[in-house]
Amino acid sequence: MRRLALIAVGVLGLGGCLTPSIPIPPPDPAQMDFHITVQDGVSTAAFTYPPDDNYKDSTYYIFNHDTGHGEFQVANPDGSMAMSIAATAGNQLVISIEGGAQTVSRCIVLREGSQDPNTYCAF
Repeated sequence: MRRLALIAVGVLGLGGCLTPSIPIPPPDPAQMDFHITVQDGVSTAAFTYPPDDNYKDSTYYIFNHDTGHGEFQVANPDGSMAMSIAATAGNQLVISIEGGAQTVSRCIVLREGSQDPNTYCAF
């Protein structure tokens, strides 16, 4: 009987290791801020995202679907993000965040300022 109880505890302990982790939320377009500048005919979009505990120790990617180019960087220690990418208003940008074994993404149609969560990419 005692052996059976120990086996049951062992099985339950292993089950705890197999439980899925809590998924990280996708980035909120309304919190994404882009400042678009044009210098010498080159358009650049400077991206910022406020601190978020969900994104600490993560890597984030911005891929410009229209040009086929992208950038990646490690989030700041507080989970905030900031980077510049070659892009112009109307480009479709995919913002992906990889934290641990999870990756979440959102696609936005680039505009100046905060992004519209109700505007969807066409691809």
